[in-house]
Amino acid sequence: MSRHSIIAFAAMATAGLLAGLLPQEARAVTDEIQVYTDDINAPGERGLELHVNTTPKGRNASNYEGELPPNHGWRLTPEFSWGLTNSLEAGLYVPVATSDSGDIYMGGLKARLKWLPIHGGDGWYVGANGELSNVTRKFSDFRVEAELRIMLGYRTADWLFGMNPIFGWSLSPGHDRSPDATLAYKVGRKVAEGISLGVEYYNGLGTLKDRLPHDQQDRTFYLVMDYDRAPYVFNFGIGHGLNAASDDWTIKTIFEIPFN
Repeated sequence: MSRHSIIAFAAMATAGLLAGLLPQEARAVTDEIQVYTDDINAPGERGLELHVNTTPKGRNASNYEGELPPNHGWRLTPEFSWGLTNSLEAGLYVPVATSDSGDIYMGGLKARLKWLPIHGGDGWYVGANGELSNVTRKFSDFRVEAELRIMLGYRTADWLFGMNPIFGWSLSPGHDRSPDATLAYKVGRKVAEGISLGVEYYNGLGTLKDRLPHDQQDRTFYLVMDYDRAPYVFNFGIGHGLNAASDDWTIKTIFEIPFN
């Protein structure tokens, strides 16, 4: 086993252990429903993706005063990206959402920096994505937040196995600084040239101080398709909540839009 393989295996095992030890709390993922894998822009390459998702049947009560509930709402988030080096990529999100009555709300801005030192071709990939957001109360109870997303996985010519342990902190004054966590998984299988089918699973894990019972976690399972035949590149998924704490149905898409 190569040095890179040993590092990747150890990182995945450690992340899985940490996730099992963390207390659990529901944390919905709305504007960006995605498992980060080994995709990264080449140096100087610019990109634009449009994240679009909606909840035909889900929670219609606010979890905190001022929140925009997901039921019958739409979330549209342009994501701009720019390759800095072979292993660094910068990005900017501009989240927008609609209510069930059709009102439109701008969310603010989210900036990110992706670092992917182990990637390329078949085999292991390992990296991290840091994010800093300043969003309105419609989108989050915490106006200023930081997020660290670990990217772990293995790719072959026909298969993809990916995992994202995601840790979030509130940086807003007066809020608890204890981090919360989410686990996201992806398994995909190539079925034709440029087309793969698979599953994604998102499990909300909680803050280090408070623990929720298992049946109160946000747990959603998606059937997904990844399509990559120029000029059309997109991800499409249909998700179903696995308990009463999760939205019943969610539809998500990520469109890659030519930018260069």
